[in-house]
Amino acid sequence: MNQIPITRNGSELLKAELKQLKSIDRPNIVQAIAEARAQGDLSENAEYDAAKERQGFIEGRLAQIEAILSQAIIIDPTSLNAGGKCVFGSTVEIEDLDEETKFTYQIVGDDEADIKEKKISINSPLAKAMIGKEEGDEIDFESPGGLKNYEIMKISYI
Repeated sequence: MNQIPITRNGSELLKAELKQLKSIDRPNIVQAIAEARAQGDLSENAEYDAAKERQGFIEGRLAQIEAILSQAIIIDPTSLNAGGKCVFGSTVEIEDLDEETKFTYQIVGDDEADIKEKKISINSPLAKAMIGKEEGDEIDFESPGGLKNYEIMKISYI
């Protein structure tokens, strides 16, 4: 069984979503199905069809989260002793050497990656280029917009 790396925060978010799905969303959808069923003919009942579709989504998401958590290896970035190197869970400030703009990203697992939250997957080209590097190192990687050149300004474990 493959282990899935996940940060402590990512694990807590998944556990909270699991609790929400099991204790609130699942009972609500069971109630909605019962109400739709009480309306009679199910063959032309849009509410019933929508509720069943939602139930399928909830059950699928429950199974997905449980599978992730059962295979998860939880990594706490605050307890990392990486010797100043860029590793899974670290937060990295980089500067685009061509455009002189700075970005900060945390390297996380695939399931918690969210570019809006400035969290990039360990399997992304940028994260792969940063892993093992230290502050002051320059990295090159192929992005969809072409070759990019960055300098690692700061690495923190928060």
